Amino acid sequence: MSTDVNLLAKGLKYLGILIFLFIAAPISLTMGFKALKKFEGTPNEYLSYLILLLAIVLTIFAIYFAFKTFRVIQSALFTK
Repeated sequence: MSTDVNLLAKGLKYLGILIFLFIAAPISLTMGFKALKKFEGTPNEYLSYLILLLAIVLTIFAIYFAFKTFRVIQSALFTK
């Protein structure tokens, strides 16, 4: 059993992106809810729903990307 260094480097790059997503997703979700509260009853209310939709998509992508990242790291460490 040896470690595939190139695949491990790819996994560590993915891990850096994943950390950014884990920070950006909750912040954008919070911004969406605050915008929804601020723009309630105004014509700009659609903007807050757009921010919320993008934040939810970003959160779902972060969860998917987490599984993908850990699969890459696992395959890099435990190769045959």
